[in-house]
Amino acid sequence: MRAVDIIQKKRDRIELTSEEMSFFLNEYLANRIPDYQVSSFLMAVYFNGMSKQELKTFTELMMNSGEVIKFDGIKKFLIDKHSTGGVGDKTTIALAGLFAAFDIGTAKLSGRGLGHTGGTIDKFEAIPGFVFPETRDELVNMVNKVGTGIMGYSDTIVPLDKKLYSLRDVTATVSSIPLIASSIMSKKLAVYADGIILDVKVGSGAFMKNLDTARELAKTMIDIGDSFDRKVVTLLTDMDQPLGFAVGNSNEIIEAIETLKGRGPKDFTELVETIVAVALQIKGDVKTLE
Repeated sequence: MRAVDIIQKKRDRIELTSEEMSFFLNEYLANRIPDYQVSSFLMAVYFNGMSKQELKTFTELMMNSGEVIKFDGIKKFLIDKHSTGGVGDKTTIALAGLFAAFDIGTAKLSGRGLGHTGGTIDKFEAIPGFVFPETRDELVNMVNKVGTGIMGYSDTIVPLDKKLYSLRDVTATVSSIPLIASSIMSKKLAVYADGIILDVKVGSGAFMKNLDTARELAKTMIDIGDSFDRKVVTLLTDMDQPLGFAVGNSNEIIEAIETLKGRGPKDFTELVETIVAVALQIKGDVKTLE
């Protein structure tokens, strides 16, 4: 099997077999296929997309390129909420306490900020002296004790995604829907949760600028979840303006706390309430969002 033949098939819109995809990505991870050939492959995907089977194989290979975590010691129903990122998006902070109140656990790996927005890790670190769990055992103990455990991604989780993303970033292929969807879902699937809620931001301050591309991304991620028998719910939410009034890591922590006291901005409060309702629906505690 040769890398150039696989690139040519992708260029000519011929579906790749699982064996071809496995060969190509595993050889790249082992540094036996050079960046320039993988860059060519990514550009072919950008223009030609992927079939459902190709996308499942691609996501599975990324997911299994590193450690896959299952929290055997956690006794709670686990929900992993992910946002595609937006200005003033402090949702995870408010959700943590609300999920815990409904006996829903949050055991998730979160990232730092990309581009112009802070990540969940950055926001929590605005609290003086705040320390994240550093091991899986610490995370499990934290979830069992207070309902919430969040820690940063380690280099052992989906290393293939990190390697591919650095190439996408310099080859103008970041905005490919299949590549975005597989990148997000490989990380979500590598860390077990009973349900996954994906908040896809849409608008001028988000990565997805219009509803059509946001819907396509949401549907692609749901399809990936279905192919792995995982319950995935997506929400399309507005990012034509910042979420709430507070922007900046410390400010957003304060606004999330104010929201839990019933003094939050209307748009942020509505989003948080909706996500909690969706989580309760996935868990089976309620039948309808109303």
